[in-house]
Amino acid sequence: MLTRAAVLYDTEKPRPYAASLPLVIEEIELEGPGEGEVLVEIAGAGLCHSDLSTINGAIGRPVPRHLHLPGPAPVVLGHEASGIVHEVGPGVRDLAPGDHVVFSFVPMCGHCKYCAVGRPVLCVNGGKANLAGTLLNNTIRFHKGNEPVLHFLGAAAFSQYTVAAQESLVKIDKEVPLDKAALFGCAILTGVGAVVNTAKVSPGASVVVFGLGGVGLSAVMGAKLAGAFPIIAVDTQPSKFELAQRLGADYTVNALDGDPVKAVKALSSGGTDYAFEAVGNAKVLAQAFEVTVRGGTTVSIGMAPPTQQLSIQASNLTYMEKTLMGSFMGSAVPRRDIPRFINLYMNGKLPVDELVSQHLGLDEINAGFDRLAEGATVRQIIKF
Repeated sequence: MLTRAAVLYDTEKPRPYAASLPLVIEEIELEGPGEGEVLVEIAGAGLCHSDLSTINGAIGRPVPRHLHLPGPAPVVLGHEASGIVHEVGPGVRDLAPGDHVVFSFVPMCGHCKYCAVGRPVLCVNGGKANLAGTLLNNTIRFHKGNEPVLHFLGAAAFSQYTVAAQESLVKIDKEVPLDKAALFGCAILTGVGAVVNTAKVSPGASVVVFGLGGVGLSAVMGAKLAGAFPIIAVDTQPSKFELAQRLGADYTVNALDGDPVKAVKALSSGGTDYAFEAVGNAKVLAQAFEVTVRGGTTVSIGMAPPTQQLSIQASNLTYMEKTLMGSFMGSAVPRRDIPRFINLYMNGKLPVDELVSQHLGLDEINAGFDRLAEGATVRQIIKF
């Protein structure tokens, strides 16, 4: 079949993307689902910083080494998504046409050592497939003529239709608004998960969140859900402060108005029990570590470019018993956490609707990434 998709060919295009058009909107070929695979009609797909960092080359893009190509093949971006099952391949369990699903951007093989101990977001085989731009079984279902077009993070959600491994999909209740459901595949899972799964924030603990994008604001929501106090939100965009306060922040700090470390310490009697870095910047992570109190925990959520190195006072890890942790995908078990976070949302405990800045069509996607790069928006959702 043919599907209309946003394809990335070149990471050298300058901003504004609305003019340089790094994402080409075109029809490409999509094979039907094979063994263990599912054809999904995309309902909603969020524009996320991981997509932006691929567009601008900050974190690279899949390189299909097994295809013996000289460089990265074109790739269909998009990983935070929801949709409706259109067709299932042989051997698919628990999914049928008409089911509503949310994508998990790490397909979980279920039998590697990390899946076996309940840490599926670290799945070895899923990680290898994502790096290669393939599905979990190493197949590629997108083509343009004889040229393969890769799958981004097993989802390739900036396409009217996509094929995914069944291990990349989580079935959800049909009462959930499908466009909002997309956010549970990345922003909510990552931000709320970092608070409740990685850090395990306890009621009454103090929290600071650096960075108020979709993930950072989700962490603010998670901290409120956990009963933290005070919750301090830090960003360089004052336009996001009102939203942060609606989602649970008690105080906000503009990182451009003096030293944010001093400001956070002044608001929290010398520092916070938990500090979350959701920017993807080593300097900001060092600031988060500095405001963490004795015996406290710093959690890195943001994906910093691989060229950045973290510099902290190493002795603080020992004599102050600070803990520095990474949180990938909210340390989640997606088939457990996506349904339970959705249940909290449907019962008014997670105000996810507040994160949606606007909806847009696929043709507007390059302009949408301009807005994301400028920090002028939280979550934009493509509706097909």
